[in-house]
Amino acid sequence: MKFEDFVYTKENDLFYKVKLANEYLDSGETTGTEGLGVQILEKSSPELIMREKNGHEYSTIMLGSNSYLNLTQHPQVIEGARKALEKYGYGMGAVSLYAGITDLHRELEERIANFYGTEDAIVFPSGYGANVGIISALCNENDVIINDSENHASIFDGCKLSGAKIKVYPHSNTKQLEKILSRLDDSVSGRLIITDGVFSMSGDLAKLDKIVELAQKYGAKLMVDDAHGLGIIGKTGRGTAQHFDVMNKVDLHVGMLSKVPGAIGGYCATTKEIARYLRLYARTYFFSTAIPAPIIGGLIEVFKLLEHDIAGRVELWGNINYMKSQLEVRGFNVSNSQSGIIPIIVGDEKKLFEFYNDLRLSGVYTNIVTYPAVRRKECRLRLCVMKELTKDQMDRAIEIITQKGKEYGIIE
Repeated sequence: MKFEDFVYTKENDLFYKVKLANEYLDSGETTGTEGLGVQILEKSSPELIMREKNGHEYSTIMLGSNSYLNLTQHPQVIEGARKALEKYGYGMGAVSLYAGITDLHRELEERIANFYGTEDAIVFPSGYGANVGIISALCNENDVIINDSENHASIFDGCKLSGAKIKVYPHSNTKQLEKILSRLDDSVSGRLIITDGVFSMSGDLAKLDKIVELAQKYGAKLMVDDAHGLGIIGKTGRGTAQHFDVMNKVDLHVGMLSKVPGAIGGYCATTKEIARYLRLYARTYFFSTAIPAPIIGGLIEVFKLLEHDIAGRVELWGNINYMKSQLEVRGFNVSNSQSGIIPIIVGDEKKLFEFYNDLRLSGVYTNIVTYPAVRRKECRLRLCVMKELTKDQMDRAIEIITQKGKEYGIIE
């Protein structure tokens, strides 16, 4: 059995699939879900105490957090959140368009716009909702959206909700992207190319220089979701578009406030006209309660640090390069990682499940990535490197990963 076998059933009872899935999960068979839903018992940091679902507690080295720069613990960020909490309370109580934003919310949007060099920005209550809301607001059945095959699930969900025609090109294959663009019917109203900046399962970068060139050649607009690029990629951490020197050629700079910023939410930096349109037509913005002011207060301080590139990007890259090189030397396949994400390709789901579980219980927490996020023969672990990891912590993690990798025949 596979986990996805319980998504679709033909029984009359709507909840029959639920019964089957729970029987499978209770069967004792290794399913790859064993480490999902574990609890952390202290502040997010490179090494912390975790609690398994069975109550077992243990210390683990954290290689599964998107808080790459550990800004959730930065004194300046905490102080910004504290001041906002004292002034505005812990929640907003209304959607943004009614009475759900403060002067702090507007300041954050202005700082994000300034960060990308755009006219304006709009902040969404969730990252998932940002992609779904932006795409479904801007596109409809008369339009076509062209996606990289490894774009985030929220992007594909937004495309489905929009009703637009959806085209997909093989991962990072710009020749196939051009083929799709060149064959589009002239009757198509709007054309939108969407790509991740940093691909979340592989850690590689979109070829934005070539994608921008094709967008301009074929009259398409370009949206880049740079969730894992913000604060890490580019000479001053402004992301993949900065890395390729095309910041002013991207129409929709989308990012997540839950990765490097360590909070919650998403945003789109763009023109004043588009931001205004999204405030009125993006349903995930219009119908969602605004982010609480304390979070916004902390995020303002995050962007102050990012604006001046003093959040620790250089130190993070030292850790990334060390971890990647040490894993490569030991024979692991880390694919073409160019970011804070380092995959370890396993290629066998049963072996991956056992490897993942053993690592976790041995004190190294990673993310497991299986079908449908990737093809089964490319299933993997995903390691996310944090700035605050010490050399001792990295060496201990590498030693455990190496030992278990040999035990499961992943390396020799």
